[in-house]
Amino acid sequence: MGNALKTFTNGLLKENPTFVLVLGMCPTLATTTSAINGMSMGLATMFVLVCSNVVISLLKNLIPDKVRIPAFIVVIATFVTMVQLVMQAYLPGIYDVLGLFIPLIVVNCIVLGRAEAFAAKNSVGLSALDGLGMGLGFTCALTILGAIRELLGTGTCFGLSIFPDNYGALIFVLAPGAFIALAYLMVIINKLQNK
Repeated sequence: MGNALKTFTNGLLKENPTFVLVLGMCPTLATTTSAINGMSMGLATMFVLVCSNVVISLLKNLIPDKVRIPAFIVVIATFVTMVQLVMQAYLPGIYDVLGLFIPLIVVNCIVLGRAEAFAAKNSVGLSALDGLGMGLGFTCALTILGAIRELLGTGTCFGLSIFPDNYGALIFVLAPGAFIALAYLMVIINKLQNK
């Protein structure tokens, strides 16, 4: 039980993919213009992480070493395609906003890294927990970053107006604002972890 809990909480705190390991920066910076966009991207990635970790853990003894990475990519691409088709059919607004970044989950270093470093070496249960923990950590990071950028940029959070309409610094909705907000969040996380 202790090993399972440690595996699950690693992605949330100690090895958070965004704030600690600094992985997956392309979708982190590009899709967090709002809290809902960040949360949607995080949830899509979490689904792919959990499902691909489970399948790779199940197939780890059947996949020859010479084709290990291509096999992992095929498994990951299958789940990304499922997410893409479901979002396109049932969440077209979010799909239009996230667009290109959904198919790029296939080459997201978080997903492939966890497949190689964890799922290919551990049981199905632990691999599912690892995917869930890393996915939740990534989702929380993207949601927090998106909420901060949305609040400072437009005065809203999850689309709800918090400040007057003329409030906001446009820079936080643009690319430089992503770097600024992420840098401050990383400093805060590092300070909290070092205490």
